[in-house]
Amino acid sequence: MLENRACKGCREEFKVTEAQIDRMLQAPIFQSYEACVPDSVYLERLSMCSKCPKLLSGNTCSLCGCIVRVAAKLKDKSCPYPGAAQWQRYID
Repeated sequence: MLENRACKGCREEFKVTEAQIDRMLQAPIFQSYEACVPDSVYLERLSMCSKCPKLLSGNTCSLCGCIVRVAAKLKDKSCPYPGAAQWQRYID
């Protein structure tokens, strides 16, 4: 019964690899200045997320389910930590 209640994303066959994330980040949207934060902001966001207790498997936020390396790259995303967000939407 507990097997059915486990998070689907936590099962091995659903885990996203670093290579898959690298491929996602090569998509044209992630090369766009309009959609993405500057590299310095991106690295700062990743640093904050790496210290967060809600980070799962080194790449997934347990609060919102996002792939951190993808969400941290986008201007319109913000940290979902309730009451203690580590980073906000990026405004030029």
